[in-house]
Amino acid sequence: MKNKRYFPMFVDLSDKKIVVVGGGNIATRRVKTLLQFTRNVTAIAPKCTVELQELGKTGYVNLITRPVKRTDFQMAYMVIAATNDWKLNDEIYRVCKEEGIYVNIADDKNKCDFYFPGIYMKDELVVGVTASGLDHKRAKKVRVAIQEAMEEGAENDGE
Repeated sequence: MKNKRYFPMFVDLSDKKIVVVGGGNIATRRVKTLLQFTRNVTAIAPKCTVELQELGKTGYVNLITRPVKRTDFQMAYMVIAATNDWKLNDEIYRVCKEEGIYVNIADDKNKCDFYFPGIYMKDELVVGVTASGLDHKRAKKVRVAIQEAMEEGAENDGE
């Protein structure tokens, strides 16, 4: 197989500890997506977006505003590294592999045990779309098309 394919597995994250390292826009988007599936999210970064700060203040996220430590990954099921420091991301990847923790390095598709899909949710329906880390624009286009088709279908169901 030329490119690795990832099995689309839907996982119950409700009681799993998720750690997001980083406080920028990508980390904030990842946290917001994860909050649709669990309230057990810890975000760690010395600085973070206003939106992430608000999520921390309101208690939706356990926000730790300091550099990450190895001990922050204890009992983690999944770690997402979304920092702009490739050395730190590399270290996070190494630690997670040693500890057997699922890891996603946001800017390095080769250092991901899983990809973060484009998600469409409506009631109990959850659709995830990925282009195996190769074409984010194409995956988004497909996710939007699915969303439009589902919403159009729901409108027609009411007639």
